[in-house]
Amino acid sequence: MRQRIRKRPMSEINVVPYIDVMLVLLIIFMITAPLLTQGIKVDLPEVPSKVVEATDKEPVIINVDAAGNYYINYGENQDKPVAAADLLNRVNALLKYQPGIPVLVGGDQAVPYGRVAQLMSLLQSAGVPSVGMITESPEQ
Repeated sequence: MRQRIRKRPMSEINVVPYIDVMLVLLIIFMITAPLLTQGIKVDLPEVPSKVVEATDKEPVIINVDAAGNYYINYGENQDKPVAAADLLNRVNALLKYQPGIPVLVGGDQAVPYGRVAQLMSLLQSAGVPSVGMITESPEQ
């Protein structure tokens, strides 16, 4: 008895390997996309800096001294350093009760850039949409 071998028509293409490749590519893109978009959004002032326009809300000013300590101009003991966790809680509370309040960062010249970047990352995690930088105008 002879068996007949059924041939597939040329129009039928096996797509299973293509689906596997597409799923692998999808996983690669899902892993790498968040890595490419990480960063801190900063509204840097132009040089020479302009005077901040007055608004209805008093801005939150957070300063970093040469030792890397944080100071905030809201609440009690404004002249005492604030821990990062306390700063995060205070900024969260301010944004909750006064949405859209301006946040400004001032840093000592001697403070390492990494410490200011940590502060901005902390503010970003607190939900601050944009951060302004405080500078002194150059002497003329």
